[in-house]
Amino acid sequence: MECRETRALPEFAIDYGHEALSHNDDEREISLTFDGRGGTRWRTHVKFESGTFSAKILTPEGDTSGLNTSFYLSSQEGDNSQDEIDFDFLGKDKTSVHTNYYSKGNGNHEMICHLNFDTSKGFHEYTIRWLPSRIEWLVDGKTVRSEEKREADCFPQMPMYLYASLWNASDIDNGRWAGSYSASHAPYVCKYRDVRIPVHSHSKKASQ
Repeated sequence: MECRETRALPEFAIDYGHEALSHNDDEREISLTFDGRGGTRWRTHVKFESGTFSAKILTPEGDTSGLNTSFYLSSQEGDNSQDEIDFDFLGKDKTSVHTNYYSKGNGNHEMICHLNFDTSKGFHEYTIRWLPSRIEWLVDGKTVRSEEKREADCFPQMPMYLYASLWNASDIDNGRWAGSYSASHAPYVCKYRDVRIPVHSHSKKASQ
């Protein structure tokens, strides 16, 4: 099926925190660091209308409470009317992953998926499969969540970029979402390896 056809990420844009990001072409690996300088975020140059997005991800080690390591799709960061599909690795619990989706800025579709491993102890593959009428979240090839579009439901349909970031989320809900940040094991490093995106994109390269 076309939605499963992917290619290696050829290039990416850095939204902020250039000094906190490094890229190893030989390892096909992007590393993000969070320390006193803050975090960083990268994204694809183009948007997509559907398809399969995946990466092997290693989250930071140590006391990561308060941090969010993310891998997600969004029609536009900073736009309150965005469509979005999320994998969020919340630092307070490294044995689960938070999933969610938004349509026109409306979220409230959160689900915690419990894993049988520590996300900071080894690489695991995380996949978002986005179809017009279904979203699937997969971990190591196994579906951990699937949502079907229902007639009365809002569902992501705007073209979206693939994003990834590492940032301090301890201010959200007074630390109840990701935990409270302590910086006790800084610097924190997360790694994205073998990032894959759909073969076909929606648009030409965005202007920089």
